[in-house]
Amino acid sequence: MQLTYVDIVVIALYFLINLAIGLILRKKATSSVSEFFVSGGKAAWWLAGTSMVATTFAADTPLVVSGLIAKNGIAGNWIWWNMVFSGMLTVFFFAKLWRRAGVMTDVEFAEIRYSGKPAAFLRGFRAIYLGLPINLIIMGWVNLAIVKIMIMVLGISKIEALFIAIGIMFLTAAISTLSGLWGVLWTDLFQFFLKMGMVIALALFAVHEIGGMDSLVSQLNQLDAARQNQGSILAFIPDLNSAWMPMITFFCFIAVNWWASWYPGAEPGGGGYVAQRIYSAKDEKNSLLATLWFNVAHYALRPWPWIIVGLVAVVKFQNDPTFANDPETGYIRIMISDLPSYLRGLMLAAFAAAYMSTIGTHLNWGASYLVNDVYRRFLKTNKTEKHYVKFSQLITMILMLLSAIVTFYMDSIVGAWQFLIAIGAGTGLVFILRWFWWRINAWSEISAMIGAFCSSLFLKFVIGLDDSDPIQFAWIMIITVAVTSIIWLTVTLLTKPEPEEKLISFYRRVKPNPLMWKPIAKKVSDVIPQKDGLFNYSNWIAGIVLIYATLFGAGKLILGSTLLGLLLIVIGLLAGSFIFWNMNKKGWQYFSQ
Repeated sequence: MQLTYVDIVVIALYFLINLAIGLILRKKATSSVSEFFVSGGKAAWWLAGTSMVATTFAADTPLVVSGLIAKNGIAGNWIWWNMVFSGMLTVFFFAKLWRRAGVMTDVEFAEIRYSGKPAAFLRGFRAIYLGLPINLIIMGWVNLAIVKIMIMVLGISKIEALFIAIGIMFLTAAISTLSGLWGVLWTDLFQFFLKMGMVIALALFAVHEIGGMDSLVSQLNQLDAARQNQGSILAFIPDLNSAWMPMITFFCFIAVNWWASWYPGAEPGGGGYVAQRIYSAKDEKNSLLATLWFNVAHYALRPWPWIIVGLVAVVKFQNDPTFANDPETGYIRIMISDLPSYLRGLMLAAFAAAYMSTIGTHLNWGASYLVNDVYRRFLKTNKTEKHYVKFSQLITMILMLLSAIVTFYMDSIVGAWQFLIAIGAGTGLVFILRWFWWRINAWSEISAMIGAFCSSLFLKFVIGLDDSDPIQFAWIMIITVAVTSIIWLTVTLLTKPEPEEKLISFYRRVKPNPLMWKPIAKKVSDVIPQKDGLFNYSNWIAGIVLIYATLFGAGKLILGSTLLGLLLIVIGLLAGSFIFWNMNKKGWQYFSQ
């Protein structure tokens, strides 16, 4: 693809707008560490929520979706669609609790929930573990996506593309160091609308070039006959007799994975940059609305432009061996072949936006762990706010360079996804129950993390189970979850509970549901019990219905099943109406302003 001077001007203008936002917000964001990492807890729900959506709309996401569809059809997206259950848990059970905790990072939670050296160790270990290896793997696959895009679009080598990516990442890091989370929030808002507009435009042009939606559906139906034991490309629910999603694998996703595995953006019990945005919201109500908007947009509204382009790629490149070997490139191929030349600059700017919104968040998020929970907590405890902000800026730049090194040695985006899911399996339940069961202690979390990591690696490298094989992946998950759960429950019951004064302090501060806190709740009778279990469960179920009905309804409408699509959309609207009726009737009283 040849770039014109107009394309270069458009791309340059995009970067200048982002830099201008960073410069405008610089003074506000660098006044304190709190302003730098959590915007001082002053963000509105629509800003914090849209920032979450933009962060999870990375340059790799359209490529991954294209690859999943080429291999497994629309239903291939269940590898991440199953996380709706976890996301809605965060909305109705955990958003308000995280806001009440009043911490700057989710790992800081360890020292308000637990006590002594185990709590300090847990905080420091998780900060290093998440801030460095896990964060670098995530940034590595995001870098890999933009590198793949530039290799195909510009016709350059991986090394050359990586140097360009480093340049873009350097600008992103500069904005992050200038303006902290405030800059990330506002650039995310700008970037989200740019990239959504362009992926919708690409989907429209791709469908037009293939001969319209009816033609696309017809050609896909013809291809189904050639797919042996795979199920229909257009099916929303996988064929449970298929090779890629047999019953045991689908069961694992629906019944185990969403609550048992730690995964960035869909952590059981909340966490990571989702928790960071919750802290950044100005009150508990805004925290809930931000996470609700994020989940609706992330799962129900955003995927279809990517899916449509992925379907067109399957039809156009079905006989191309290069596409068969690397189906993640299908999205880029459609962009090159079907997008009008006058939109090339805007589309490349949109991919840069997708890349920058995610990298900006992960640079800021990773730095928050290393500065707030390692450097400030253990190494330099009495420095000025200005000193910590300067050190945060230095760490941000170091993370940028390290992620480029990781990218050089990475080959598969989906492979990295599966690796993270596997090593996090089994930890989810303890992350959920630590809020609601007083008996959980620091050793519970420590043993769960060690058990999950060792179990999954043992199954993968010693037993030889392959996480790219659907059935073996399911068994890795199920065995790891079972072993890890036995380990942490045993450790919990064999070790002492946290001191009573620490538990009382936590209960007063967070006000969890008292059902599993009865020994502590009895001692603090002045705290009004938050008996909201049934209320939260009903909203959680309605939220799941809202997202799946809207997701599938929109898909049916797009693919031509108008009546069924409208019916599903109505069901989604009714579920959403129930949530807001329920909140207006009873729920907002549970939120402090």
